[in-house]
Amino acid sequence: MCARFVITSPAAAIRALFGYAEWPDFPPRYNVAPTQPIPVVRLDGGKRTFALFRWGFVPAWVKDPRNFSLLINARGESVLDKPSFRNAMRRRRCLIPADGFYGWRDGTPRRPYFVRSSSGGPLALAGLWETWIGPNGEEIDSAVIVTTQANRTLAAIHGRMPVIVAPEAFDFWLDCGKVDATAAAALIAPVPDGRLECYEVSPAVNRAANDFPELIAPAAPVVDRAEPVATAKRKKPNNQPSLF
Repeated sequence: MCARFVITSPAAAIRALFGYAEWPDFPPRYNVAPTQPIPVVRLDGGKRTFALFRWGFVPAWVKDPRNFSLLINARGESVLDKPSFRNAMRRRRCLIPADGFYGWRDGTPRRPYFVRSSSGGPLALAGLWETWIGPNGEEIDSAVIVTTQANRTLAAIHGRMPVIVAPEAFDFWLDCGKVDATAAAALIAPVPDGRLECYEVSPAVNRAANDFPELIAPAAPVVDRAEPVATAKRKKPNNQPSLF
């Protein structure tokens, strides 16, 4: 699963990797959350183009998006057959630039981890896009991230991970005219072990309103609160009220 991600590389570096013609300028984001605009790269007229879509997929056949469940991930094992995604898998595949993503390890409380390329630099997450057109002509451009089974690096954190597309396979995923959905689905697989690294980060990332560089800093070591505290005895107060 991928419920939050990060995009911090300079806009010029993202443009150079994905090879689109536009010159968008966007600030670094450290906690991109569902329903927010996300960068999307797709093929239009044989050329890669950049766009901003809502993260939260709305199939074309939905009558009212307000009454439809938010779809932020699409299980790669079912995108060829599931009604919500099968048409997009055939005709509207895209890439979503990211510099990393977050995963939560089960427990009490759930602990967040940041996952990034072990060699540095941005990643290309496999995605699908759709344009919903309402009865009054209103439009919603939306996208979803395709996921697969986690590799061994991430399996201890979560059972799912985004599908990551290598640069040499960008056109294979994007070109829906030349590459059919079944062939493109061959890219839906865990990224090889060793290509990613992960570490625990602050639970501050749990709040979608938080968006600052410290979110991807390694978390401080957890103190074992079962250990005995100090042996020194606390002095009795001299008729002073206590706050503890």
